[in-house]
Amino acid sequence: MGFKELVFPKDSIFLVTGGAGFIGSNLCEAISDMGYRVRCLDNLSTGKKENVDRLAKRGNYTFMEGDIRNPDTCMEACAGVTYVLHQAAWGSVPRSIEMPLFYEEVNIRGTLNMMEAARQQGVKKFVYASSSSVYGDHPVLPKTEGQEGNLLSPYALTKRTDEEYGKLYKRLYGLDTYGMRYFNVFGRHQDPDGAYAAVIPKFIKLLLNDQVPTINGDGKQSRDFTYIDNVIEANLKACLAPSEAAGEAFNIAYGGREYLIDIYYGLCKALGKTIEPNFGPDRAGDIRHSNADINKARKLLNYAPEYDFETGIKLAIDWYKENLGK
Repeated sequence: MGFKELVFPKDSIFLVTGGAGFIGSNLCEAISDMGYRVRCLDNLSTGKKENVDRLAKRGNYTFMEGDIRNPDTCMEACAGVTYVLHQAAWGSVPRSIEMPLFYEEVNIRGTLNMMEAARQQGVKKFVYASSSSVYGDHPVLPKTEGQEGNLLSPYALTKRTDEEYGKLYKRLYGLDTYGMRYFNVFGRHQDPDGAYAAVIPKFIKLLLNDQVPTINGDGKQSRDFTYIDNVIEANLKACLAPSEAAGEAFNIAYGGREYLIDIYYGLCKALGKTIEPNFGPDRAGDIRHSNADINKARKLLNYAPEYDFETGIKLAIDWYKENLGK
């Protein structure tokens, strides 16, 4: 069953933090399209209002500009809410190495503010974004929950800390928390610009404009690239998961493995380009290979991702062609 067939109580209200960002805006769209009420909280530091513009005139959507670093804002945002989908954070491993204090403030304290507000406001489920970066330097593939290595960046540390708070809030206060360990999510609304942009949209935009992309390292790194609709499914199914599954973190991926250099040449072929890439230095804090075991999410969340990499990349290319132009 995909997410569009999921059924929630009619009076449900969803709060999506970071709702104007890549994953958040897709969640807001999906929930609104399904006919449920959704509240979007974003301070627009990295999110973009245009990602959710089409929802603005809908009666089941509201936008709230605010910052998760403000506890009062979090309390106000959680008032009357049934489910929190907490996506607000600052991403990027390399940027976190440059700005560790800021990442602690946003990703740890901001998440704690949200958990506490959710607890005090009687929220039913608190689903939050974690990351595959929590596996650090553990060499074994596929990555399995409970087998984590040494952390390689402040970003990874913030996500591991969020997971520990998630466990505590379940154990101490009975708040049902579910951590989503995302593996390299891609798809519509993902920003192709900026020094820390994700690789797929960045490659697509450069190739569409006949520019030469730079691949960090030798291109033989592998990733479990995960289409956005799989992530929407995981978040919404977590809202319906049993309380016994709460306090845990789950790998959210497709369970595949793609090499960066293969993706690059595949994009060239799909876009009709013959542009050889530049190769740059490895990025600090990056892991070499990533591939997820998703059995825990299948079993406890009923997660059953529908979109493999090939299907997802075709949809992503079509979206960028339509929305970026040349």
